[in-house]
Amino acid sequence: MVTLQFEQRTRELIDSLKAICAAYGLGNDGNEFKIITQVFLYKFLNDKFAFEAKKIRPELVKAERWEAAIADMSADDLDMMQMQMGPNTARLKPEHFIAHLFGRQNAPDFAKLFDDTLRDIAISNNDIFAVKTDGGAKITLFDRVSEFITDPSKRDDFCRAIINKLGDFSFERIFNEKYDFFAALFEYLIKDYNKDSGGKYAEYYTPHAVAKIMAAILVPLAVRGQVSNVSCYDPSGGSGTLLMNIAHAIGEQRCSIYSQDISQKSSSLLRLNLILNNLVHSIPNIIQGNTMLHPYHREGKVLKKFDFIVSNPPFKMDFSDFRNELDTKEHHERFFAGVPNIPKQAFDKMAIYQLFLQHIIYSLKDGGKAAVVVPTGFITAQSGIDKGIRQYLVDNKMLAGVVSMPSNIFATTGTNVSILFIDASNKGDVVLIDASNLGTKVKDGKNQKTLLSEAEEDRIIATFNTKQAVEDFSVVVSYAQIAAKNYSLSAGQYFDVKIEYTDLTPAQFDEKLQGFTTRLDALFEESSGLEQEIKKQLAGLRYE
Repeated sequence: MVTLQFEQRTRELIDSLKAICAAYGLGNDGNEFKIITQVFLYKFLNDKFAFEAKKIRPELVKAERWEAAIADMSADDLDMMQMQMGPNTARLKPEHFIAHLFGRQNAPDFAKLFDDTLRDIAISNNDIFAVKTDGGAKITLFDRVSEFITDPSKRDDFCRAIINKLGDFSFERIFNEKYDFFAALFEYLIKDYNKDSGGKYAEYYTPHAVAKIMAAILVPLAVRGQVSNVSCYDPSGGSGTLLMNIAHAIGEQRCSIYSQDISQKSSSLLRLNLILNNLVHSIPNIIQGNTMLHPYHREGKVLKKFDFIVSNPPFKMDFSDFRNELDTKEHHERFFAGVPNIPKQAFDKMAIYQLFLQHIIYSLKDGGKAAVVVPTGFITAQSGIDKGIRQYLVDNKMLAGVVSMPSNIFATTGTNVSILFIDASNKGDVVLIDASNLGTKVKDGKNQKTLLSEAEEDRIIATFNTKQAVEDFSVVVSYAQIAAKNYSLSAGQYFDVKIEYTDLTPAQFDEKLQGFTTRLDALFEESSGLEQEIKKQLAGLRYE
């Protein structure tokens, strides 16, 4: 009940921040998401600091105003308390607290004070909370929020409106909640800002069903709690849905997250997701940049290899401007099946997922596991790069299986998708599942979307993990069988063709045969009558 109340209060806070933005001309503005996410993060970090401070110093719980009690502490005592807080909590000074700004809101140039406070928090915490670019520059935690308001005379009032909303309630009582709460919170926070709009900087949001299935197959329940000190990577990280799911399956403190994404917006959202989900220690591994052209994560000069890789890469994208830079000797080992050619037209339909898939295979440790969303056409293509990748996986015995998902599992694209599971340790049978007939279709705005029930998700997971063959749903095949089928990974191509037999007595057989004969005679007679009628009509035609 408490969790539901807090979720409602949190949604009201987010809605009220959006209303303030709308009132000052920023509704649906390109910068609105920066304001909403950064102000929300400022609130979250304040309350997290209070939560940790009260755990270390119980007397703060009894204080009439904990902010004033901390402000009265000596510099040494404050330093000591901050050292005890651990790396997941931002280092804040008394002048950074929401209460301090609330008390100063009538000061002249309040917008500058507000912005300076956010910037000082960002600089003070740069080592832990900054996201790097592939060129080494740092994207700090906060921008100057008021500067998104074009009319300087309105900036003070805008910042006052924000600070008056932030003191209404505290997150402190929900910091012991688990992932599900913060996943729902994050989704609501970014729901208007993470749409697939196409093009080079499209954001991709992976449905929960896909993320859950990927994590539950990569880290089955039977081994949860046993996996530790592992690396999890997504070369097209987006806002982090897949990474969060696998991190929580393993345990936040048992793994390190690594990602790269070309979009600065996505990288900032992923950072926010890590902060909400107790994964702050991985923020230094979040890189904004072009993974195909400038893969960042290395060990010495060679690309880093990972224990787990999850990804929902963009399927099509115009990369004609750097395609030829990838088709060089330096990259041939990574792109072992080839680099797509530049088409004469429709550059935006270049199959960039083929590059991501090869990069993922190349970046996997010996014995590592990966789960990748691919267009379903990939699993049956008879030639080209797609077939070359499949043949590589089969010939090197590093495939766990495929789950072909229902159409419209992504509301934003009509492309049918499958999940490819790579497992460099699987030398035995491969599981192929056709889940295309599962799910319930619902309207999602202007689009149609297919939702899987929890029971359907669990059925897919259990069938895969136990390697079950289920009629018209799943098959378990050998690598040799796959090679014999031209390396097809479509479950349907391995299903048995069913012929139904019915036992008949000679008398019943004769009766059925007589019925067929009688019916045919009637059809032939009807046909002959039609033939005579047509000839008669033709004979009556005259030229006029």
